[in-house]
Amino acid sequence: MTSLLDPAVWSGRVFDGTWRESAASLTTAEPATGLPVGTVGTATPEDVLASVAVARRAQREWAAAGYHVRAGVLRRAAQVFTENAADIADLFAREAGAPQRVAGPQASISAEECFEAAALAAMPAGDLLRSMQPRLSMARRVPVGVVGVIAPFNSPILLALRAVAPALALGNAVVLKPDPRTAVVGGVLLARAFEEAGLPAGLLHVLPGGVDVGEAIVAHPDVPVLAFTGSTGAGKAIAASAAANLKRTHLELGGNSASIVLEDADVEAAAAAGAWGSFRHAGQICMATGRHLVHESVADLYVAGLAAAAAGLRLGDPARTDADVGPIIDAAQRDRVHRMVTDSVAAGARLVTGGEPEGPFYRPTVLAGVPADAPAYRDEVFGPVASVVTFASDEEAIALASDTPYGLALGVFTRDVMRGLALAERIPAGLVHINDQTINDEPVAPFGGVGHSGNGARHGGHEANLEAFTELQWVTVRGSVPVYPW
Repeated sequence: MTSLLDPAVWSGRVFDGTWRESAASLTTAEPATGLPVGTVGTATPEDVLASVAVARRAQREWAAAGYHVRAGVLRRAAQVFTENAADIADLFAREAGAPQRVAGPQASISAEECFEAAALAAMPAGDLLRSMQPRLSMARRVPVGVVGVIAPFNSPILLALRAVAPALALGNAVVLKPDPRTAVVGGVLLARAFEEAGLPAGLLHVLPGGVDVGEAIVAHPDVPVLAFTGSTGAGKAIAASAAANLKRTHLELGGNSASIVLEDADVEAAAAAGAWGSFRHAGQICMATGRHLVHESVADLYVAGLAAAAAGLRLGDPARTDADVGPIIDAAQRDRVHRMVTDSVAAGARLVTGGEPEGPFYRPTVLAGVPADAPAYRDEVFGPVASVVTFASDEEAIALASDTPYGLALGVFTRDVMRGLALAERIPAGLVHINDQTINDEPVAPFGGVGHSGNGARHGGHEANLEAFTELQWVTVRGSVPVYPW
C-alpha cells in the first residue's frame, strides 16, 4: 500500500480529486533548519475557476447521498489520521516548527474533529413547524454548495479541518487554500487523508498559492461561504470583498488575550499557567496570552514565577530534540517580534528575561511595567512575549482587559469563582476560562472571537457548524392546490 505521505503521489501536483501536475511549484522548508520538507504544486486563479466548477458538479450527488455515506467517510478519515499519528507528528514538527507537546497530539485532535463531523451528518435536518394553513410546514437545513477555506500556518491541520470536516459532513464541497509555508502538513496531508478515506473525487480541492489564489476563492460567485483563519487585516479585506456578493464569512482573526490574576489567586499555579499561555508553540497561537494583568499585591511574585518558567524553557529543533520552544515560522516574523520587544523597552517597559533572537528562535520574553502604548502590549505579537501590567481594583482590571479592539480569549485566576465569572461578564471575549490560561479548544465547543478577533463563534459544536455550513430553508407541502380568488 502506498504510504500516506509518499512524495511520489503528490510532489509538484495540486489536488482536485486527482493529483494533477501543476505549471509551478514551491518547496517548503523547516523553519528550524532550513532543510526542505516537500515540493507542492501551486495553483493559479484559473485553477480556482476550474476547481469550483468541478466541485459544484460533484457536490450535488454528495448532498443527495445518505447521511451514513458522508459519516462513513469522516469516520474512515479519523482512522487514517490515527493510523499515521507518528508520521503526522514528525511532519508537523518539521514544517510548522512545533515542539512535540504540540505536534504529538495532532493526529488525535484531527480524528476527534472528524468523529464530531461524522456525528453532525446524522443531526436532525430541521424542525416541523406549526401552520395556520392545512399543510405540512417545515424548516430544513440544506448544504450551501461550495465552501472556501483559507487556513494559516500556525495550526495548519486543525484550523483547516474544523471547517473542511463539518462542511463535507453536511453535504458541501470544499476548496481549500493552505498557507504556502505549511502546504504539505496543512494541504497535502488533508487531501491524502480524505482520498484514503474514500471521499469521492471532486469534493475536496487543495490549492496552495499566493494572495491571488485566495482572492479568486473569495471573489468567485459560486463560493457562497468562506471560512478564514488569519490576521485581522486580511480578515477585514476578505469581509469587504465578500460583501460585494453578499457572501457569508466565518472569520477567526487575531487576538491579544488577557489573563487577570486577582489578589486571592494561587499565584504560583497562575504563573505556570500564564507561561503556558504565552510561550506554547513560541506564542504563535491566536489565543496566546499577550497581556498579564496582575493585582499589585502579588505582581512581584507572579513576575518572578513567570520569568523563571520562561528562562527554563529549552529552545531547539522540535523534530529532532525534545525542545520546549521551536522556531518562529520565518525570519520576517522573528524580526517583527524582536522589533516589538525593543520598541516596548524603549517606550519604558522593563525587560525581565529573554528579549533576544537566537538564530530562527526567539527567547521567551517577560516584560514588566509595560506602558499602555507599547507595541508588545497594545498589539498582537504572535511570538513568545508576555507583557505584565498591574492593577489595584476589579474595576481597573476590567478597564485594562477591555481596552483593546480584540476580543478572543480571557483567563481569570481567583479562588472565588463567582467573583471571576462576574468580572468576566463585563469584558468582551468569545472564550472565557476561569482558573485557566487562554489557549483552550475542543471540537464540541463553540469557538470564535468578537471585535477585531472575528465575527463570533462560527466553529465548533453542532449548532455553530449547522449555522455555518447550511442554509435554513422553509418548505410547505399540501395534499391539493388551494383555491384562490383569481
